[in-house]
Amino acid sequence: MSRTKCSIGWRWESSVSLGMLFFVATFSLAAHLPSQIGAEAGHGTLEVTSGLGRKLYALPDDQNVIDARRSLAADPKSVERVLRLSKAQAARRQYREAVATSTEGLAFAPKNADLYLERGHRELGLRQFKSAMTDLEQATQLAPEMLDAHYHLGLAHYFLGEFDEAAASFERARTLAKSNDSLIDCSNWLYVSLRREGKEQEAAQALSRITPDTKNTEPHLYFYLRLLHFYQGRLTAEALLPPPPAGPEDLEGELAFDTVSYGLGNWRLYHHNRSDAFGLFRNVVKGEAWNSWGFIGSELELLREEK
Repeated sequence: MSRTKCSIGWRWESSVSLGMLFFVATFSLAAHLPSQIGAEAGHGTLEVTSGLGRKLYALPDDQNVIDARRSLAADPKSVERVLRLSKAQAARRQYREAVATSTEGLAFAPKNADLYLERGHRELGLRQFKSAMTDLEQATQLAPEMLDAHYHLGLAHYFLGEFDEAAASFERARTLAKSNDSLIDCSNWLYVSLRREGKEQEAAQALSRITPDTKNTEPHLYFYLRLLHFYQGRLTAEALLPPPPAGPEDLEGELAFDTVSYGLGNWRLYHHNRSDAFGLFRNVVKGEAWNSWGFIGSELELLREEK
């Protein structure tokens, strides 16, 4: 997963016919999602227990982790090698290990913004949002022009329900965007933060930089760009619903599913359709990609609903 992969809000039209389509599609998707029961088999270490009570596991080491660990052992004071190992661990959902690796790097490089960014990124996945915020704020202070630091700081605020602060961070990140991919990603999160804060007119203005000529290069941002087109009224809901993931190993399929489902759920919340929204969120948290922003966002909305 790249640094800026995330989950995003989806616009939903309000006609009765689309509502029926949504209900049928949601019911069908639920039947195809992997069950939580038995999902622990074949996984690595326990990483975190979610607020919903589900145990979330890492994947075992792969060759990238083994090679990165060996490389760091040969030069343990190399920030580059620390970051390589942390990212390799994170790719296997070994987030606690990645945080520990970054912490070891910060012990000898306490002013390195990349290490604070890396640790904060992984703390988000562990649901340690306040710790992540501290690290990401430090990264922005050390490197004010680092887009990813502002971006992930926005996510920390967003997951804490601090939507106004999240929008400010995403706006700062967007001003630093030098590619369409960054523009697409930041515009999405800026939009959804403003919508959650109730600033509908400002959210609409945030879409103005997404023109018909704006194209993505990263494959996962295809869904994000289409979301932005949906917000603009250029696509219909039917065109956006993805197929369910083929199974636990279909990581790209699950990322698309989580992205769309969380986003559609968000859109339903904007329009006060809580029942459909929470049906979507429940479908997302049945999957395996517990480190995706869509999974985390869905989990948090379900927790807020329980309170």
